[in-house]
Amino acid sequence: MKILIVGGGNMGLTFARAFVNSHVVVPHQLTILERAESDRVEMLKEQNIGHIVTDPSLVKEADLIILAVKPQDFEALQHVIKQHVDKDQVFLSIMAGIKLESIVKDLGVTKVIRAMPNLPSQIGMGMTAYTCTEEVSRFEQGAVQNLLATTGKTLNVGKEELIDSVTAVSGSGPAYVFYFIEAMIQAAVSTGISHPEATLLVVQTFKGSLSLFQQNSLSCQEWISKVASRGGTTEAAILSFNEHNLNAIIKSGIHAALSRAVELGDE
Repeated sequence: MKILIVGGGNMGLTFARAFVNSHVVVPHQLTILERAESDRVEMLKEQNIGHIVTDPSLVKEADLIILAVKPQDFEALQHVIKQHVDKDQVFLSIMAGIKLESIVKDLGVTKVIRAMPNLPSQIGMGMTAYTCTEEVSRFEQGAVQNLLATTGKTLNVGKEELIDSVTAVSGSGPAYVFYFIEAMIQAAVSTGISHPEATLLVVQTFKGSLSLFQQNSLSCQEWISKVASRGGTTEAAILSFNEHNLNAIIKSGIHAALSRAVELGDE
């Protein structure tokens, strides 16, 4: 399979590295299309990942085209590559907010997969959800899923509207985790613990807790009950969280992200 990635930014480069490093794709099968005036061209060539080109006509030589540009750049991009695409080619879009219908209409193609990866994809620990048009065959879906799996876990959500929900949960999710980690570090510092020590305490607590959760079948509530003994320190913290409706605040934040994802898709 010949793959062409449109856009050599962070996510485009993440995909390129993951494909090659996992040996799912050999470098000569991979091409990255970048703007001629981009200052990234030389940097990309130094990566020795695949062919780095600036000629949009080379799109026609690929079996799979990955659209890894910013959503606001798609309108200009489609005018550049539309004349070079073929309806039998498969398109994988990781452009947030750009709907399948828009890609089909603007490029004149039928086989389109829309995916939402997240930041940990950069280290092979990502979560990528996807959906696709009916014209994408099972074989083609399987091939793309194997590629996406080189960056972490994958999930076919079926309905496209759920991609917005995924954006609000796992797409934006790493920022929520970092936010909570930072809040715990600041709280620890406020009690007199030094910042380096607070960081160690909090980060290792997150790592250990996640490992426990993954290696056992207990629910979060069951794990909480194991830590929060009646009348103890943990129970005091949980009661405070509940008193201040922390659960509702988190839910409200995710719904705010969802609303914004829907807005971006409609713009």
